[in-house]
Parts: sequence; C-alpha cells; structure tokens
Amino acid sequence: MDKFESMQAFTQVVEAGGFAAAAREVGLSRSQVNKLVANLEVHLGVQLLHRTTRKVTPTDAGRAYYERCINILAELEEAETSIARLQTEARGTLRINAPMSFGMRHLGRAIAAFSHQHPQLQVEVTLSDRFIDPISEGFDVTLRISEYPDDASLISHLVMPTPRVLCAAPQYLAERGNPGQPKQLREHSCLHYGHLPSAHRWFLQGPEGEVVVSISGALCSNNGEVLRSAALEGLGITLLPTFIVANDLQQGDLRVVLPEYRAPTLSLYVVYPVNRHLSEKVRLLTAFICDRFDTHKIN
Repeated sequence: MDKFESMQAFTQVVEAGGFAAAAREVGLSRSQVNKLVANLEVHLGVQLLHRTTRKVTPTDAGRAYYERCINILAELEEAETSIARLQTEARGTLRINAPMSFGMRHLGRAIAAFSHQHPQLQVEVTLSDRFIDPISEGFDVTLRISEYPDDASLISHLVMPTPRVLCAAPQYLAERGNPGQPKQLREHSCLHYGHLPSAHRWFLQGPEGEVVVSISGALCSNNGEVLRSAALEGLGITLLPTFIVANDLQQGDLRVVLPEYRAPTLSLYVVYPVNRHLSEKVRLLTAFICDRFDTHKIN
C-alpha cells in the first residue's frame, strides 16, 4: 500500500464529501479511491468514514486522522519544494572573464552585489584585455566589448552600447593645436590600442561618411587606463570608451577632439559557451548584468 497516496485520497474524500468528487480531484476512478481508503482503514485497524448513499462523513477517529494527514501532506509538499529549489539554486564555482578597464571601474561592486544575492556561489573574476577563448580557457561567462560576437559556439546577449570619443588634455591641445579635420590627426601624437589589426588606423564617421586615418604616436597599449593616464599627462590624443573618460570630460581634465566625428560604436556583451545555456548560475548572472548595466546606469 502506498501510504501517502492513500492519505491523499482520504483527505480528498473528506474535503469533497464523497468518493466520486474526490476521484475527479485526484484523477482516479471512484473504485480506486474507495480501495485506497479501505486499505488505509485496514492498515490502521479503524473506521475512518461513515458511508451512506447520500454522503460520506468522517468518524471521530477519521476527523482526528484527517487533521494529522493535512499537516503531514503539507510538510511533504514543502519538503519537495525545498529540494526542487536546491536543485536550481546557483551553487558551485562561477568563472568570469572581463576587460580590465571595465572590470576595475564597474564590475567589482556589481559582482559583490551578485554574490550577496547568491551566497552559495564561489565567484572567480579574471580581468584581461587579451582576446580569450571562453571554451578552451574554461570561463563560464565572458564580458566582451566588441562588435557583435559572431561565433556559433557562443551565445551572446547585448548589454549596452559603449560609445567612444576622441579626446586630449587641454595642455596638449594648447601646445600642439586642436585638429579641425581627421587628416590633421596624422600630425599629432595619437595614443592608441596596440596588438590589434587596426592599431595604426582610426575609423571615424563624420558628415562626409567614413574616414580612415593612419596614426602614430608616442605610446600604444592594450589597456584603456594606461591610455587615459597618458592623455591626462598631455602625451597626445586618444580614442577611448566614454565609460573610461566621462568624468574627465565633465571635469575638464580632457576635452573632446573633432566632436563631429565618432568611431563606430562598440557594445558590451555577455557571452558564454552554448553548453552553458542551461546552467542556472550562468542564467542568473546574465540577467543580473543585463539589468544592472544599461545606458541609464553607466556612462
């Protein structure tokens, strides 16, 4: 005898006031419900129900047993719900890779808030401006600032655009002049990202369309913070995301150069391997990052 099934059938009969109505509730036949209750009475050695042609009512023993049953069944349901929640709760290790500048400026507090929400997770954050392969290097989630990541082995979620701006320190512009046309950038010290195929060219969009400018300068780096610091020291003109230089521009420590020209906008993406798409921890972090970082919350 399945004791829990019999208890469920019995409580349904008491609540429904009859076997036929109870059978409809539990999805069994009337005879099956009757047999379950009868077996329960035999097992307990006591009559639980008064049966007449018109109605079914619990005996005194049946009423006492019913009250115990509903408590037991409620606790069982709660236990099953708790176990199901544990199965989907984020736990284990979550390995995250992110760009250095974005990670240093904005990711630390975000991950701290995420960790408070999911204390069962052990989060590992690696910051790098190197283009990494999330699959071969074992990262669960990668934050990538780029054009659309067209890779069939990765799932990508757009988080926000990351516009870029040409800028330089006032003292540099005072000494070297403020270029009025993109072609004049060839005469300036341009601080640019290194280790990229287009490292010595800037692609700009202006009133006349796309302009490609060959550049050179005293410094190149694969890190935006290095380029920002060099620009603040008056070393040259740089092209950086606004999330790096927005405060400097607002405070006047840097000034926009060629304001009618913009570099093609890149975007921040959350990317992860296709085989991670069912992972609860990846799903939770993706939703958290997309909610936290948008154009209303970050420069």
